[in-house]
Amino acid sequence: MDKNLLVFIAVGLAFIYFVTHFINDLQEEDAQLQSTAYQKKHSFDQFMKRDSIGQDILDVEGESEEVQVSAWNQSKLKQELIGYFPDFDTMKLFAKERVRGEILHSKLHQHIDSVEKRFFSGEIDAEKAKKELETL
Repeated sequence: MDKNLLVFIAVGLAFIYFVTHFINDLQEEDAQLQSTAYQKKHSFDQFMKRDSIGQDILDVEGESEEVQVSAWNQSKLKQELIGYFPDFDTMKLFAKERVRGEILHSKLHQHIDSVEKRFFSGEIDAEKAKKELETL
């Protein structure tokens, strides 16, 4: 056999080994990072349930205050509640019907009342009120 052919085959095998090893390392790192981000994003999905008429509810009954507030902040129901702005009565009704958990329910009700009073008294404008409703 030709000496150049053997060198070419050796270099090719070394290149293939390097590329596959490098790609495997990248895939392992990506899997670790992806699973961490996925777990963080979906850590509160266990609290999302459906009620008897098919609506999504947040059921955090029996959990600590920290867990309840964190679950609310990660839930898609928060954006749905803000969508009812400036109808504060509908927002309170939404919180009453779609949130399970005494601590969270009372905090939401107080927070909505506070924002409502300040909004209608002219202390804050609509944008500031929406931003305050986003944070609990």
